[in-house]
Amino acid sequence: MDRFYWSNGLLEINETLVIQQRGVRLYDGDDKAKLDIGIALLSTHRLIWRDGKNHDCCISMPLSQIIFFEEQAAGIGKSAKIVIHLHPVPANKEQGPYQNSKFSYIKLSFKEHGQIEFFRRLNEEMTQKRWENTPASPPIPTGVGPQAGRIRAVGIVGIERKIEERRKETDKNISEAFEDLSKLMVKERGGMMALTEVYCLVNRARGMELLSPEDLLNACKMFESLKLPLRLRVFDSGVMVVQLQSHSEEEMIASALDNVSEKGSLTAEEFAKLLGLSVLLSKERLLLAEKMGHLCRDDSVEGLRFYPNLF
Repeated sequence: MDRFYWSNGLLEINETLVIQQRGVRLYDGDDKAKLDIGIALLSTHRLIWRDGKNHDCCISMPLSQIIFFEEQAAGIGKSAKIVIHLHPVPANKEQGPYQNSKFSYIKLSFKEHGQIEFFRRLNEEMTQKRWENTPASPPIPTGVGPQAGRIRAVGIVGIERKIEERRKETDKNISEAFEDLSKLMVKERGGMMALTEVYCLVNRARGMELLSPEDLLNACKMFESLKLPLRLRVFDSGVMVVQLQSHSEEEMIASALDNVSEKGSLTAEEFAKLLGLSVLLSKERLLLAEKMGHLCRDDSVEGLRFYPNLF
């Protein structure tokens, strides 16, 4: 086990992933290694092992370190194993989980089978010795510090890591999007925003992983059960909006009445400019105030205009 060194699990340039198998335990000689069950990966250049739960725990060893290997059949209560005999520890080996070992061989114990194919592919790589024909390119500097120089890109391991990083970033962006949504609705939007605007803002935060309109609608329907400060509202016309929980209907009606009374009369477009709302939402507010008897309308060739109801 002292032949292994700590690794980020990413493949170098010219290195190709050959096979990977889950449910593999490492043995330091005949002793179980102080590592959990994980994933064994065979590349054209290295044998890599990664913890199944903690993906940051990853070790690797060059295939050139292997002398020969053999199969060990499964027994009663014992998994099939591949026994790998190794050259002595090189003087320039990087730091790993074991500094010294009394054994010159390791074992791969396959808890979920797959040892036959893994053995076959390992035999092919040791026969072809592709690491000699296409040596991995020197690390490309990517910054400063002890990790500078590690290539950040290729292979299945790199793709899986990238997907996980993207998922975490997406979750963070979604949370920030809804948090910013609440602040935005308080400051410029009068406490209310059309569902179409919400759709655009949230998907802008998600980047390429877009929400469907149906998924967004279902999420908004859960605001109340999740005790979020937002609520989904559907007007009589069918227009759907997201509004702050603290935003009351009485405030909307009072705001519409005050503005119309101050100006004498307003169209939805004029009201929208005053409040910084969309024309659609402005019209819905005016219609709500009319429904409650506070405003009346004049629907003429010049358009729909609202007046204080003096009747």
